[in-house]
Amino acid sequence: MSTRISEQGTRRAQLHHGTNQSGMRDHNERVVLSLLRQHGSLAKTAIARMTGLSAQTSSIIMRMLEADELLRREAPLRGRIGQPLVPMALNPEGAFFFGLKIGRRSADLVMIDFVGNIRAMRHVPYDYPAPDNILAIAEAGIEEMLAGLAPGQRERLAGLGIAAPFELWKWADTVGAPQDVLDQWKGCDVRQLIQDICPFPVYLQNDMTAACGAELVFGQSKDISDFVYFFIGSFIGGGIVINGSLYAGRSGNAGALGSMPVPAPGSPKGTPQGNHVRQLIDVASITTLERVVTGLRRDPSPLWTSPEDWGTMGPELDEWIDNAARAIAHAVVASASVVDFEAAIIDGWMPADVRTRIVTAIRGHVETFDLEGIELPVILEGTVGIHARALGAASLPLADRFLLGQKIFRKVDQP
Repeated sequence: MSTRISEQGTRRAQLHHGTNQSGMRDHNERVVLSLLRQHGSLAKTAIARMTGLSAQTSSIIMRMLEADELLRREAPLRGRIGQPLVPMALNPEGAFFFGLKIGRRSADLVMIDFVGNIRAMRHVPYDYPAPDNILAIAEAGIEEMLAGLAPGQRERLAGLGIAAPFELWKWADTVGAPQDVLDQWKGCDVRQLIQDICPFPVYLQNDMTAACGAELVFGQSKDISDFVYFFIGSFIGGGIVINGSLYAGRSGNAGALGSMPVPAPGSPKGTPQGNHVRQLIDVASITTLERVVTGLRRDPSPLWTSPEDWGTMGPELDEWIDNAARAIAHAVVASASVVDFEAAIIDGWMPADVRTRIVTAIRGHVETFDLEGIELPVILEGTVGIHARALGAASLPLADRFLLGQKIFRKVDQP
């Protein structure tokens, strides 16, 4: 480990994308890899037609990517006159990436392959995050996952991304953590903390922006160029995609949708003022539901430990869904008045049926608003699900080394 994690494989990973002598070839390779990620598989003729590259240039690029084992040949397409077309697709074994999600209630470490399949995952719940604990979780998890790889696979590890809330120390009261523990994050460079145990590059992004990136890279929304994204976790947050690229903003905190003012539950119709205004984070977060469940003297732990199944819940869940949906509907309309988004995508740390109910309720609420002058975006369910933040973290090194798009993360070069 650059000290503790073995350096085996780092040199091979450096031989992959990003070290070509020709900058133009580097760009064209990213074009091809991005197209294949969007479409699944394509023949060389289709690549040439879609990119505007010559057939010869396209063929050369495809051969080089195949030689690097980033692409693989699919079954020939027969039934045509002449030689059968041979589609090319991303090779899942082409590269591997780690993603570390640092949450307010738990940490997740995942390892994904080149197409985004989760090859290994470790979920560690806690009462609140502390830097030393996060480092121990990351180190133990990386060691464990590396041990499960063959030597050739370890040589293809290309980086680790971290998805974490910014300014964690401000959440002591909300998560019930000792202030002195969370204050440790003030002077902590978590990116460098993890980089010091890794021989491969480490990246850092806001957790909600990273979740939005997961929808962009791995989700079913690849054909949508502009969308606003909401992820409902311990606290609701979001991200923004413009022109097919994740937009992080000047400080990396664009899409801080949880801070948006919305009507408080039960407030009268019309323009809410004073006590009738809340931030979205206070209405549509899972911690809000947790307080209600705790107040009913029931165990709220399934909300954090069983995101696929929250068990039997009654009117308290119905009320939370309606309040959250109404608040998110206001946020969707407000967002659409600033940017002409094609879609608003809703995902979260919750069972799929709860997500469906929330999206259905949002659609119902926006129909009651005055939408004059606003083209309402289509409201869709997210397609990545509960692991969006961890997968978004893993997508950071993938996007930096292999895809087109803005570089919306910050990288620490390997020592």
